[in-house]
Amino acid sequence: MSSGPMDYSEKRDFIRMRVEADISLIHQGQVIAAVCLDLSSSGMQVQAPRPFTVGDQLEVRIDSDHPALKGLEASTEVVWIADQQDGKQKLGLRILSMK
Repeated sequence: MSSGPMDYSEKRDFIRMRVEADISLIHQGQVIAAVCLDLSSSGMQVQAPRPFTVGDQLEVRIDSDHPALKGLEASTEVVWIADQQDGKQKLGLRILSMK
Protein backbone atom coordinates (compact mmCIF):
# COMPACT_ATOMS: atom_id res chain seq x y z
CA MET A 1 0.00 0.00 0.00
CA SER A 2 1.27 3.45 -0.89
CA SER A 3 0.52 6.62 0.98
CA GLY A 4 0.74 10.24 0.02
CA PRO A 5 2.82 12.93 1.69
CA MET A 6 0.11 13.81 4.22
CA ASP A 7 -0.57 11.93 7.45
CA TYR A 8 -4.04 10.41 7.20
CA SER A 9 -4.30 9.34 10.86
CA GLU A 10 -7.19 11.82 11.19
CA LYS A 11 -9.24 10.06 8.51
CA ARG A 12 -11.46 8.37 11.12
CA ASP A 13 -12.47 11.80 12.43
CA PHE A 14 -14.96 11.96 9.55
CA ILE A 15 -18.21 9.98 9.47
CA ARG A 16 -18.09 7.45 6.63
CA MET A 17 -21.14 6.01 4.90
CA ARG A 18 -20.94 2.63 3.21
CA VAL A 19 -22.54 3.09 -0.17
CA GLU A 20 -21.31 0.45 -2.66
CA ALA A 21 -22.59 2.48 -5.62
CA ASP A 22 -21.63 2.23 -9.27
CA ILE A 23 -19.67 5.32 -10.29
CA SER A 24 -17.79 6.76 -13.24
CA LEU A 25 -14.17 7.87 -12.91
CA ILE A 26 -12.96 10.28 -15.58
CA HIS A 27 -9.18 10.31 -16.06
CA GLN A 28 -7.51 12.09 -18.98
CA GLY A 29 -10.77 12.01 -20.96
CA GLN A 30 -11.36 8.29 -20.41
CA VAL A 31 -14.48 7.14 -18.52
CA ILE A 32 -13.89 4.11 -16.26
CA ALA A 33 -16.70 2.21 -14.50
CA ALA A 34 -15.87 1.67 -10.81
CA VAL A 35 -17.54 1.15 -7.43
CA CYS A 36 -17.63 3.62 -4.53
CA LEU A 37 -17.29 1.58 -1.32
CA ASP A 38 -17.66 4.39 1.20
CA LEU A 39 -18.03 8.13 1.27
CA SER A 40 -17.33 10.93 3.75
CA SER A 41 -17.43 14.71 3.59
CA SER A 42 -13.74 14.81 2.65
CA GLY A 43 -13.20 11.73 0.50
CA MET A 44 -14.16 8.28 -0.66
CA GLN A 45 -12.86 4.75 -1.03
CA VAL A 46 -13.23 3.35 -4.54
CA GLN A 47 -12.59 -0.02 -6.18
CA ALA A 48 -11.17 0.56 -9.66
CA PRO A 49 -10.68 -2.03 -12.43
CA ARG A 50 -7.35 -0.61 -13.58
CA PRO A 51 -4.29 0.90 -11.92
CA PHE A 52 -3.87 4.52 -10.95
CA THR A 53 -1.04 6.28 -9.12
CA VAL A 54 -0.95 8.52 -6.05
CA GLY A 55 -1.48 12.10 -7.20
CA ASP A 56 -3.71 11.24 -10.18
CA GLN A 57 -6.58 13.71 -10.57
CA LEU A 58 -9.94 12.00 -11.17
CA GLU A 59 -13.39 13.39 -11.79
CA VAL A 60 -16.00 11.25 -10.03
CA ARG A 61 -19.63 11.02 -11.07
CA ILE A 62 -22.28 9.17 -9.06
CA ASP A 63 -25.60 9.23 -10.89
CA SER A 64 -28.89 9.32 -9.00
CA ASP A 65 -31.64 6.82 -9.79
CA HIS A 66 -34.24 9.25 -8.44
CA PRO A 67 -35.32 12.03 -10.83
CA ALA A 68 -35.75 14.55 -7.98
CA LEU A 69 -32.22 14.00 -6.61
CA LYS A 70 -29.14 15.31 -8.30
CA GLY A 71 -26.15 12.98 -8.53
CA LEU A 72 -22.73 13.77 -7.12
CA GLU A 73 -19.89 15.20 -9.21
CA ALA A 74 -16.50 15.89 -7.64
CA SER A 75 -12.89 16.59 -8.51
CA THR A 76 -10.64 14.25 -6.53
CA GLU A 77 -7.02 13.24 -6.03
CA VAL A 78 -5.70 9.73 -5.36
CA VAL A 79 -4.05 9.80 -1.90
CA TRP A 80 -3.51 6.07 -1.28
CA ILE A 81 -3.63 2.80 -3.22
CA ALA A 82 -4.13 -0.83 -2.18
CA ASP A 83 -3.49 -3.36 -4.94
CA GLN A 84 -5.91 -6.31 -4.98
CA GLN A 85 -5.10 -9.89 -6.03
CA ASP A 86 -7.56 -9.74 -8.94
CA GLY A 87 -5.65 -6.85 -10.57
CA LYS A 88 -8.06 -4.21 -9.30
CA GLN A 89 -7.12 -1.42 -6.90
CA LYS A 90 -8.76 0.14 -3.91
CA LEU A 91 -8.19 3.88 -3.98
CA GLY A 92 -8.46 6.54 -1.32
CA LEU A 93 -9.69 9.71 -3.01
CA ARG A 94 -9.59 13.14 -1.40
CA ILE A 95 -12.38 15.44 -2.57
CA LEU A 96 -10.87 18.67 -3.89
CA SER A 97 -14.14 20.31 -4.96
CA MET A 98 -17.79 19.48 -5.56
CA LYS A 99 -19.63 20.53 -8.70
